[in-house]
Amino acid sequence: MATNSYFNENTLDELIEEIKYVYQSDKRPWVIGYSGGKDSTTVVELVYKMLLTLPKEERNKNVYIVSSDTLIENPLIKIYLSKMNKLLGEAAVEDDLPIISKMVTPPADNSFWANVIGRGFPTPRMNGTFRWCTDRLKINPSADYIRDVIKKEGEEVVVLLGVRKAESEARRRRIEGRELANRLMNRHETIQDAYVYNPIVELTTDDVWDVLLKLDGGKTPWGSNNNELVALYADADSGECPFAGVQAGGQTQSCGNSRFGCWVCTVVKDDKSLNGFIRSGHRELIPLAEFRTWIMSIRDEDEYREKKRRNGTVYETKTGEMGYGPFTWEARKLILTKLIETQQKMGYELITQEELKAIDEIWDDELDLSRRTLVELYEELTGEKLPWYQYKEPLVDKETVDELEKLAKVNDVPFDLVRNIILSVNHNKNYSNQRIMKDAMERLLNQQWLHHEILKEIEDENK
Repeated sequence: MATNSYFNENTLDELIEEIKYVYQSDKRPWVIGYSGGKDSTTVVELVYKMLLTLPKEERNKNVYIVSSDTLIENPLIKIYLSKMNKLLGEAAVEDDLPIISKMVTPPADNSFWANVIGRGFPTPRMNGTFRWCTDRLKINPSADYIRDVIKKEGEEVVVLLGVRKAESEARRRRIEGRELANRLMNRHETIQDAYVYNPIVELTTDDVWDVLLKLDGGKTPWGSNNNELVALYADADSGECPFAGVQAGGQTQSCGNSRFGCWVCTVVKDDKSLNGFIRSGHRELIPLAEFRTWIMSIRDEDEYREKKRRNGTVYETKTGEMGYGPFTWEARKLILTKLIETQQKMGYELITQEELKAIDEIWDDELDLSRRTLVELYEELTGEKLPWYQYKEPLVDKETVDELEKLAKVNDVPFDLVRNIILSVNHNKNYSNQRIMKDAMERLLNQQWLHHEILKEIEDENK
């Protein structure tokens, strides 16, 4: 037993008794954030075992287990998490436990690909700036689900998280800073009517693995085996297992440093878990690594980026060059092309049909006068027609678009402006209030990118 182990002074039974005490202390339903990793699995397992010890009449409030699928999870993790979610739900019914297991996803029109391919959002930078993805893909869907539970139950809720002080010094300080004196719970930082309870906050990493692997021989109450989780961690570490006490091939290994993230994450230079899986033999993931390397390589390439922001404003860099805005439409089509090609190589869904529909609608609203670019690109790449293929009617036929492009060039008018005016007129055509159309036109004609040169001259004269 490690010198700093929680179990040097406490027993597992005492920990389960504490969890039981908190459960029985009020009527507030519980929500457990379950990622499939070692810490959240420990929380779910302890709560499940606690509920099994209670007489049926004392299982008097629901426990919602919510997992977040960002839609860009590593396929191996997604498959594992989906399996656990399903097993948990089925076992809870069989054991007559008040457990509801749910997988949440971001809305299709606010997914990673809807924002990158649809709206042209550049991928988050490696230094962590412009990290727009975490809230949209992971935090908000779970928070929305918790708010739905609060509304449904008509009660405050208690959110159980698998955070531990031992994970990092910074996290330890944050946790201790939030704790209320002589209480096991603290208020949720962002969700009103929610409290947070961290049942394993004092456990070390070795303690967590002891619970997962020594309790019932590693078997979970819902019918899986935590050795499967060990294998995932080991593979993510290129076959090396980072914690003491795991027997593999007759040798004690040491495991658990890997964090499973989104397969296309561009915040880190090297995706250690994805590369670890590949080095451990999961060669089927190589196309993901290749796509990730490619999309990172085009992020700051001049040809792939607009020179204006989505709202029409512009800026100059410190060197006096025009700053970048979203990915160009050509870049977005290229990203979609390579993503679908990667999906075909993998034989695994990387972008859902709902996301394709959302992207198609964004392009219709912002870019595509033909309204057929996405459905025809998809057909060309896959040989299949999307379900809404036949319903796509051009807003402006191709011959007219070509003529408009020629006229714009001859008259030195940006075609982007011409296209935006046509789309705006179509968007506002059914309003009876003419002021709405007029205001929309004024906004388009007064966008900063159209007048940057004049504004710069005025600015230089006033210096």
